[in-house]
Amino acid sequence: MSKYTAPAKELLEYIGGSENISVVTHCVTRMRFVLNDPQQADVEKIEGIKLVKGTFTQAGQFQVIVGNEVSTFYNEFIKIAGVSDTSKDEAKEAAKQNMSWLQRMIAHLADIFTPLIPALVVGGLILGFRNVIGDIKLLEDGTKTLVEVSQFWAGTHAFLWLIGEAIFHFLPVGITWAIARKMGATPILGIVLGLTLVSPQLLNAYGVAEADSIPFWDFGFAKVDMIGYQAQVIPAILAGLLLSFLELRLRKIIPNAISMIVVPFLALLPTVLIAHIILGPIGWKIGSVISTVVYSGLTSAFGWLFAAIFGFAYAPLVITGLHHMTNAIDLQLMSEFHGTMLWPMIALSNIAQGSAVLAMIYINRKNEEEKQVSIPAAISCYLGVTEPAMFGINLKYGFPFLAAMIGSLVAAVISVGSGVMANSIGVGGLPGILSIQSQHWAMFAITMVVAIVIPFLLTVTFSKMNMGKVSFKRVRGN
Repeated sequence: MSKYTAPAKELLEYIGGSENISVVTHCVTRMRFVLNDPQQADVEKIEGIKLVKGTFTQAGQFQVIVGNEVSTFYNEFIKIAGVSDTSKDEAKEAAKQNMSWLQRMIAHLADIFTPLIPALVVGGLILGFRNVIGDIKLLEDGTKTLVEVSQFWAGTHAFLWLIGEAIFHFLPVGITWAIARKMGATPILGIVLGLTLVSPQLLNAYGVAEADSIPFWDFGFAKVDMIGYQAQVIPAILAGLLLSFLELRLRKIIPNAISMIVVPFLALLPTVLIAHIILGPIGWKIGSVISTVVYSGLTSAFGWLFAAIFGFAYAPLVITGLHHMTNAIDLQLMSEFHGTMLWPMIALSNIAQGSAVLAMIYINRKNEEEKQVSIPAAISCYLGVTEPAMFGINLKYGFPFLAAMIGSLVAAVISVGSGVMANSIGVGGLPGILSIQSQHWAMFAITMVVAIVIPFLLTVTFSKMNMGKVSFKRVRGN
C-alpha cells in the first residue's frame, strides 16, 4: 500500500464514487473531473484530505489541486476507482455537458487562441528588443541608437522583423488553422484560407488608409476589392468558421469515393470568395468598432475607472474562464493602434497575485508544509503562471486574493493613466516588461513595484486583522 492509497480512497468516496465520474484526467498540479452530478461532491471533506491543497470548478470541470505529486496520485486513484485513463481533449469535450452556452463559446475561443500564445509571446519579445536597439538613443550622449552606429545591430534589427512580420502580419493564417483544427476540419485548408487573406497580391491592410486607389478583381458583372487582412482577427475567425462549417457538412452528403476531391474544392473556393466579398469587410468593421471603443474608453477622462474595474476584476475573470476573451481584444488593439494598453494590466494582475502569495510565505514562514506549496506557487506566478498561486493559496485563504485584486486595481490605474502600452501579448509576470514598448519601461517598472508592495502589505495587514477565510473558492465556473 502506497502513501497515496488512503487519500485516493477518501477522494473517491467524497466525490460520489466511481459511478459519479464521467471523465477524469490531470494536468501539472490538478486532478480534473467531469462529474455526472457535481452536487454529490462534498467539497469540505475533499479539502480536508491532507494531500489536497484546494478545489474549484472551471469550464465544467471539478478540479482538485494536489500539487507536483498529482501524476503519481492520479495513477493510484484511477486504479482504485476502476476508471480508465483519459486525454485532456476528451475531458474538455465531456465537460461541455456541464457548461452554459456562454461558457461553451468562451471555451471554443480559448481553444482557438491557446495554440497561438507561444508565437505571440515570442513576437512580443522580439518587437520589444527591436524597439530597444532601434528606438532608444543610448549612444553618443543620447543622440543615436544602436542601429544608427552599428551595422551589426542594424542587420539584426532588419532580420528580426522577418519573425515579427510572420507572427503578427500573418496572424490570420494561425487563426484559420486553429479553427479548422478545433472544429475537426482539414488544418491545411485552414492554412490555405489564411494565406488567401494575407497574400502579397493584395493591398496590405496597413496601407489601405493611405492608398490613392484600391486594386480590384473585375468579374465583368462585379468588382471585388483586393484588400488584405494582415493582423486582422475577426475576419479570420469568421472565414475559418465558414470553411469548417462547409467542409463538415459536405462530408456528410458527398460519397466517400469522391469526397477527397470534391469536398476541399467546394469548401475552400466559396469560403475564399465570401471572405473577400462579405466576411472580411464586415469583420474588419466589427473589429475596428471593438478596438475603438476599448481604446477610447482607456484614453478617455474615465479611463481610470475602466482600468480600476478591469484591474480589480481580472483575477475573478480567470476563475470563470472569461479572461480568454481578452486575447482577441488585445490582438485587435495591436492591429488598429500598433500596441495594447490592456495586456499590461493583465501582467500586473498576475504579479499582484504572486505578491500576495509572497506575503503568505512571510506570514507562514514557520510552517514548512505550507511553504512546500506557496514557494513554488509564488515563483510560477511571477513567471506568468497564476493557477498554483490563485487556487492553491490565495483563494484558499480569501484575504490574499482580495489584497491582490486591490493591488492590481491601483497598478492598473497608474498604468492606464500613464499610457503604458505593450507591443504584444507577452509573459504575464515580471518578465512581461520585455513586451512593453521601450518608452514606457520606466513607468511600467513603477507599476510593477506597486503590484508587488500593495498586495504584500495588504495581505499582512488583513492577516493581523484576523479576516479569516473569505469563501472566494466557492465561486463556481458553471
